[in-house]
Amino acid sequence: MVSIKGAYEGSLYVHLVMELCAGRTLFDRFIQKGHCSERKAAELTRIIVEVVETCHSVGVMHRDLKPENFMLVNKDDDFSLKTIGFGLSVFFNPGQLFTDVVGSPCYVAPEVLFNHYGPEADMRSAGVIMYILLSGVPPF
Repeated sequence: MVSIKGAYEGSLYVHLVMELCAGRTLFDRFIQKGHCSERKAAELTRIIVEVVETCHSVGVMHRDLKPENFMLVNKDDDFSLKTIGFGLSVFFNPGQLFTDVVGSPCYVAPEVLFNHYGPEADMRSAGVIMYILLSGVPPF
């Protein structure tokens, strides 16, 4: 996950200084290159699933996983991923279900649309990202 270096409050805004991610987003990367090899897609998916597991292990559900919310720290390293976009994330307890319809339409789990979901919804989003990495196109 991207680290926050500092927070500064002005009269109208709070400014967050975050770690520099010079490689742009994962979305930008595969717009530029098209789809990935199976080996590269597997490694990127492993990193994404580790992020989901880390978040879930501390009781955080991201709820908006998508390629635009993964930044590459280094423009020359496809595997230097950092997660951003925690604006829709929530804390959860095991077994807790949510009813808010949130997330990006292409990546959201059907359970979210039916107002009855838990942290498994993040895994569906990770699966959609993997599909796009392999095929170069969204599944729907």
